[in-house]
Amino acid sequence: MDLFDYMKETTLENESPLASRMRPTTLEEVVGQEHIIGKDKLLYRAIKADKLGSVIFYGPPGTGKTTLAKVIANTTSARFTQLNATTAGKKDMEEVVKEAQQHLGMYGKKTILFVDEIHRFNKGQQDYLLPFVEDGTLVLIGATTENPYFEVNGALLSRSIIFELKSLEKKDIRKLLDRAVTDPVKGLGSYHAEVSEEALDFLADLAGGDARAALNAIELGILTTERSADGKIHVDLETAQECIQKRVVRYDKTGDQHYDTISAFIKSMRGSDPDAAVYYLAKMLYAGEDIKFISRRIMICAAEDVGMADPQALVVATAAAQAIERIGMPEAQIILSEAVTYVATAPKSNTACEAIFAAMASVKKKKTSVPAHLQDAHYKGSSKLGHGVGYLYAHDYPEHYVKQQYLPDEIKDEVFYHPTDIGYEKQAGERLRRLRTREE
Repeated sequence: MDLFDYMKETTLENESPLASRMRPTTLEEVVGQEHIIGKDKLLYRAIKADKLGSVIFYGPPGTGKTTLAKVIANTTSARFTQLNATTAGKKDMEEVVKEAQQHLGMYGKKTILFVDEIHRFNKGQQDYLLPFVEDGTLVLIGATTENPYFEVNGALLSRSIIFELKSLEKKDIRKLLDRAVTDPVKGLGSYHAEVSEEALDFLADLAGGDARAALNAIELGILTTERSADGKIHVDLETAQECIQKRVVRYDKTGDQHYDTISAFIKSMRGSDPDAAVYYLAKMLYAGEDIKFISRRIMICAAEDVGMADPQALVVATAAAQAIERIGMPEAQIILSEAVTYVATAPKSNTACEAIFAAMASVKKKKTSVPAHLQDAHYKGSSKLGHGVGYLYAHDYPEHYVKQQYLPDEIKDEVFYHPTDIGYEKQAGERLRRLRTREE
C-alpha cells in the first residue's frame, strides 16, 4: 500500500458513519444475541474454534448480522470475501468461485463467502452457489431480513444452520450508545459531548431494537449541536426527539413481518380484542398495505370466526370491501375500522367452518348417491326412473318444514353442523332442535 492508498483508506475510515466505525471486531465486543453467541452456544464455539460451516443469519435490520460476519472475518484463518446480493451479478459470482477454487487447490485454504441480503439473489443465482457449497469450495454465510424458509433455496437451507437474531433489548442499545459517546477512537469521545440520561433512554427505547438507528441518531445529535458557552456539546431530550422524529414501523409487505402482522390482526379479531385489531390495521395501513388485501382478510374472519353467531358480520365485511374500492384512501381507513371493530366485538362461532371441514372429510372418505326422491324430476322419463318420486315440498307444511331424509343413504345418520348457544346461533339452533323433534 502506497502513501496515497493509506491516506484514502484512513480518510474513509474516519469519515464513515458512526454505526460502521463502532461495529465490533471480536465476539467479546458484540452486544446482545446471547441466545446464539453465549459462551456455551454452538455459534460461539464454532467461531472460536474456526470450524464454522455454512450459516444463514436472519433477523431485523440493525441486529448484528453483518457484524457477526465481520467478527468471523477477523477470527478465521480461512480466506474471507463478500458479495452484496443487490449489486452482484453472475460475473462477480464466477470470479469469487474461481478465486476460491485456486486458493483451495494451491494452498488448501477454504473461502468463506458472505452474501449480504441473500434473499435478493434469484433462484438461478442461488442454484449457482449450491455445488460449490456442497463440495466445500465455499463456506456460505448469508444475511437476510426475510424469513429464509420463504426466500432461500431449500437445497442451500438444508446445507446451512439458520441462526435467528432478535431485536436488541433497550439495555443493549443503551450500552452501545454509552460506548459510542465515550469511545475516543471509534466513537465520538473526542467531542466530549454531554448527553442527558433522558436523551439516551429515549433513543434506546425509540430505536426499537435497531442498533444502527440509535447510533445514527446520537451521531446526528452530537454533530449538529453547537457548543454552549461552557465549550461543551449538550444533547438533551429535545435534541434527541428531533433526531428520531417517529418510530420506524417494522413491516415489509413481501416478508415475514407481513405474515406476522396479518396473523396478529386476524387473531385479535378472533379473540374479540378490538383495540389490538385496530392497532394492527393501523400498522398495515401506515406501511402501505393493499386495502383490498386487508378487506379480504376481514371477510374471511367474519365467515370463519363469527359465522352463525352473527351472520351480519359477513354482510358488514362485504359491504366494507365494496365501499373501500369506490372510495379509496384515506377515507377507506374509517370504513375498514368499522368493519374490524364489528367483527372483533361480534359473538364468535366457528361451527360453519367445522361443518364444511367435516362434510369435506366425509365426501373424501365415502362414495355416496343422491337419494332418488331428491333427484331432478324435470326431464322426460325421470318419473319412470323414480327420480323425485316421494319428495315432500317443505312449503306445503307448517312452518315450511317437513321431516324427510336429505343425506345419502350411506351417511344418513351423520351430523356435520353443531350449533352453539352463542348470539344468533342460539336462536337458530333452538329452532332447528324444535323442528327436528316436532311431532308430525
